[in-house]
Formats: sequence, C-alpha cells, structure tokens
Amino acid sequence: MPPAPRREIIPPHPQTSVRALMHDFPSEICGWGSHPEYEIHLITKTHGSFIAGDHIGTFAPGQVSIMGPNLPHDWVSDLPEGQAVAVDRDAVIQFTDGWVRAAMENIPELGEVTEMLDRSTRGLVFSGATAWRAAEAILDCVHSHGIEQLGHLFKVLALFAHAPPDEYEVMASEWMGRPTDAASREAVEAGLSYIFENLTGDIRLATAAKLAYMSEPTFSKYFKAGTGQTFSTMVKKLRIAHARRLLDTTEDPVSQVAVKSGYNNMANFNRQFLAEVGTTPTSYRRLESAEKPPPEVFSLGTRGPTE
Repeated sequence: MPPAPRREIIPPHPQTSVRALMHDFPSEICGWGSHPEYEIHLITKTHGSFIAGDHIGTFAPGQVSIMGPNLPHDWVSDLPEGQAVAVDRDAVIQFTDGWVRAAMENIPELGEVTEMLDRSTRGLVFSGATAWRAAEAILDCVHSHGIEQLGHLFKVLALFAHAPPDEYEVMASEWMGRPTDAASREAVEAGLSYIFENLTGDIRLATAAKLAYMSEPTFSKYFKAGTGQTFSTMVKKLRIAHARRLLDTTEDPVSQVAVKSGYNNMANFNRQFLAEVGTTPTSYRRLESAEKPPPEVFSLGTRGPTE
C-alpha cells in the first residue's frame, strides 16, 4: 500500500542555498507528501502517474515541473516486471521561499520570477522548448557546486519565468494555492498537516481547529478563506485524489481502495467518487488509458487561468 500523504522534512545545509540531487525510485524520499520548499523536478527515465494537489496525470522521461511550497505531490513509476529499482530516475532541486525572496532584495533582476513562483503553488508542468532547455540546465545544476550551481538554477528559473503560455500548464485547482492572510495560512497549515497525517482515519473539524489554536467557527472561516473550500470538502477531495492514485497504480480490490482512502462505507465511497470524477471507481479502473477522458475532466476541481 502506498503511504498516506506525509509532511516531508528537508534539513537545510549550512553551506548551501539549495539542495540538488539525483535519486532512485523507489526511495525513502519518494512518496506522496508536501514540504515548505519549492521543488524543481525532472524525470530522467520510466513512465508512470503523478499527483499534484488534486490533479492526477501521467509522466514520461523528460517531464519538467516545479511544485510550490506545501503542495502535496508524488511520482509513481510503472516498473517493468523483474525491475525493482530505477536508478537516478529523478533530478531534484529544492530551495526555500525565504531564501529566494531575500535574494530578490539584493538581486532585483530576480523579480522576473515572482509571478511564476506564485503560479507554482498549484504546480507547473512545462513542455516544448522550455522543457528540454530546462532539463539540460537542471542536470547541470545537480552536477555542479557553489556559484556555478546557482548560475544554473537561475537559468532554470529564467526559462520557467519566460515560458510562453502554450509551454506550461497549471496542475492543481485554485483552492490549492497559497493563502495570503496570516491567520488563513495558520489555519491551512494546521488543517492540511492534520489531513495528511490522518487521511485514512477519523478526521474531525474540532481536532483541526484545536491544532490551529482556534475555535471551530474561526478555523472554518480562515480555512475557507485560504483554500476556497470548506474543511470537509478539502478532506473529500484529497481522499478521492488518493483513491484515484490507488486505482491507477495498484491491483487492490475497490473495497480495499475505499478503506485505504478513508471510506469504510462502500456506498458512500462510490457516491463521492462518482460526484468528483464522473464515473464509479469500478468503471474508472476498467477503462484503458486511451479510453479515459482527458485530465481536464478527471481533475478534481476546475483549473484556474494560467495568467
């Protein structure tokens, strides 16, 4: 069973501004989770499915993306029979919002990337010339050090910032974006952390409010202000997103998928899945990949504008 979404802790290095590495699949640092750092991601080998917030799609070698702070994400490879590990499947670059904003204060040219970073809180996947040029720069960044490494990172950010509208897509729904009000941020952070850690168990609004040190009405107000969704709707969307991933990547019976997604009542699971996805879990699984509706139909929410 794939792990429930978790809060990933990325320890900072005192002598570097960014974290850049290659890693295998599967690996201890793979899994559906979220963290406060931006993550630039390049798939170098294998095909599979990925999740970014409430969006589930497919990937192939050469996929380039950036996931903004606290957006849950994961890439799951479909390994051929007999292959246990895909070595160096990913190239990853991570950096904090605090670092890049502080850098902007001293390097005003970096202000060009502000709008792109704001969009990335919903996840961006690039294509065309932007993707293949960025892929080369990402690998250069991972395999270099010091000032040279920062130069390659700045090149990647510039490519992302200047990408034409037809060479990137916004993945997650608008409600996954970053809240701007301090109280809303606190409510969303506490609420999402609680949901991620208890996705398959009993989730209660009262507990989430207590974790945010707020009354239930106050928590509900700020959580909706920060996400555009009620707390219960958010729980449902993330549970159904997790269920879709299980249906796409495992052979678990639908009844087990329901339980592993936090639904102990099969009728309720079918009803909620149908309402969110447009088909029942059983019918969804029976569809061949080529027969499935496009991602815009199966995305668990309406994609917002890219501008």
